[in-house]
Amino acid sequence: MAMEIRGLENALERVLSLTKSSDTRVMIGLIGKPGAGKSTLSNYLLKKLPKESTALVPMDGYHLSNTQLELLGRSDRKGAPDTFDSHGFVDLLQRIMSNPIDEIYFPIFHREIEESIAAEGVIHPHTSLILTEGNYLLLDIAGWSGVAKTLTESWFIDVDNDKRMARLVARHIKYGKSFEDAQAWAHGSDEANAELIETTRANADVIVNLD
Repeated sequence: MAMEIRGLENALERVLSLTKSSDTRVMIGLIGKPGAGKSTLSNYLLKKLPKESTALVPMDGYHLSNTQLELLGRSDRKGAPDTFDSHGFVDLLQRIMSNPIDEIYFPIFHREIEESIAAEGVIHPHTSLILTEGNYLLLDIAGWSGVAKTLTESWFIDVDNDKRMARLVARHIKYGKSFEDAQAWAHGSDEANAELIETTRANADVIVNLD
């Protein structure tokens, strides 16, 4: 049965407990539906934890490029599981956990351009705590099934659905969509992905409630 955590401060306490009791790298996976608050949680933790030993590796860096999505006919479903390089993402996580000696580079996704920039992020040899966030870290289909095996703990973020949807629509508007298009995307493609993500909730080690 999954442990339950309420609030940001208790989440921080859990992270500190995990790092203190481990003599190897710790990797925590933050999972949630679109707009659930993954970035809110990861940003809070990054501000509170030692900068020299903590890193964030978002799944979003492994979005397929817009060119590839267009060639595959998947542009209208950007954000669905098959619009990512899941195998590449798993390979990265495995390298991070098995190689504490070398610097390891990874891509970072930028919403303002809707593309990833290669090798923008880096894991240093002294990085002992890695936060990785994404929608599909507990999915057991295709290449995604390898993600959970690399995680020290998996955290599923629980949030009020009305709050989540309002946050999601606002985010789409912020990055250029009209109100009508933002509503359509949030209740269409995003909601289809959210329903899939909900099926992975039972696989989480920890349920985090941020309300």
